[in-house]
Amino acid sequence: MAGTMPHAIFVETGLDDGKTVAAYAAELPGCAVFAAKDDDATSEMPRRVARFVDWLRAAGEEAPTFVGDNWYEVERAAAAGGKRASFSLDDLPPSADEFPRLLRWLELAREALADALDAGGEESLVEAMSVLDAIEGQDRALTAQLGGASPAPGDGPIDRLYAARDALTAALEAAGATAEGVRRAIRLAIADDLRLADRLRGAGR
Repeated sequence: MAGTMPHAIFVETGLDDGKTVAAYAAELPGCAVFAAKDDDATSEMPRRVARFVDWLRAAGEEAPTFVGDNWYEVERAAAAGGKRASFSLDDLPPSADEFPRLLRWLELAREALADALDAGGEESLVEAMSVLDAIEGQDRALTAQLGGASPAPGDGPIDRLYAARDALTAALEAAGATAEGVRRAIRLAIADDLRLADRLRGAGR
């Protein structure tokens, strides 16, 4: 439960051809640290959580207050074959109150990425092209897993990115909170949008 201690971390290995480890805060879907080593990812979690909570509150969202900084690994899984890891918590459907809140966080994450792309200009877009393609591809795959319709093709990478996210959002809304894979899809989409936004800005949230 949020606000208690200790707090759980899920660790994903094998990202970026084995170069990256991701640590996810179990109590904040989408709050993640990406680093080269396990210890770096997990040790950064208290600061990441504080920034994530501040970001949510600045956007008018309610966010839990965390007591203590005892974050510890409870589960580990590997990304393999182009498929991101799943964790036991991903099988837990969001509650009726939590689901619309997580969808708002998803929209905020995409807005953060859009703002970072706009601020960076053409140079940032070129640098981020491969990552944008990866996010688009993942959104399409998650949409298909949820039984959603394929997004319409766009004229460029940004249009395709937005079309893929619109399709994912529509699939999530149609599937509802109890559909299989909903929590995982939201966790990954938020985390990856914020990861790229942070990279473009050269700072972490």
